[in-house]
Amino acid sequence: MIIKQAEFKGVFFDIKQLPAENFPEIALVGRSNVGKSSLINRMVNRKNLAKSSSTPGKTRSINYYLINGQWHLVDLPGYGYAKVSKSERQKWGRMIERYLQERIQLRGVIQLLDIRHTPGENDLMMNEWLLHYEIPVLLIATKADKVSRGARQKHIAAIRHAMTLQTEELPLCFSAQTGEGVEELKAAISEVLEIS
Repeated sequence: MIIKQAEFKGVFFDIKQLPAENFPEIALVGRSNVGKSSLINRMVNRKNLAKSSSTPGKTRSINYYLINGQWHLVDLPGYGYAKVSKSERQKWGRMIERYLQERIQLRGVIQLLDIRHTPGENDLMMNEWLLHYEIPVLLIATKADKVSRGARQKHIAAIRHAMTLQTEELPLCFSAQTGEGVEELKAAISEVLEIS
């Protein structure tokens, strides 16, 4: 997949406000500060299309990006950030859940995991939830450049063990810094969307 055009479509705080177009959607989920904005920017080869915040837990909205005028990349609020009030976290949780359950345009979900950390309770719950609702999920281990090549297998093995993954389900290593994994990610999205 060659991305020629990427456009920020808007910020939405309510499921009822989401774009009405029937473009297929790929959603991004992951805990706060896992690198969703960096992944978006690297994937579309733009520096600041997705704004990343130095304050984790700042994205409280559903952010839409139109790619090649054909499909939406949907950035869902990061989960599991402790400094946000419990009621606020629950509100985000409900919004994410409603989006994933009700959005008929949704074709698949990219779940981001920080390669340096064993998946937390929220990561596991999200993954179980996606599998339960039979939503196709692609796991991405972000920040791969922060781990030496030699140590990588140990980190991937920890993720595999925590999430009880089969070999074919292992996460794709990704680095927004070096561009590692970008082409594989785009190929995986193409497959889900059936876009040549």
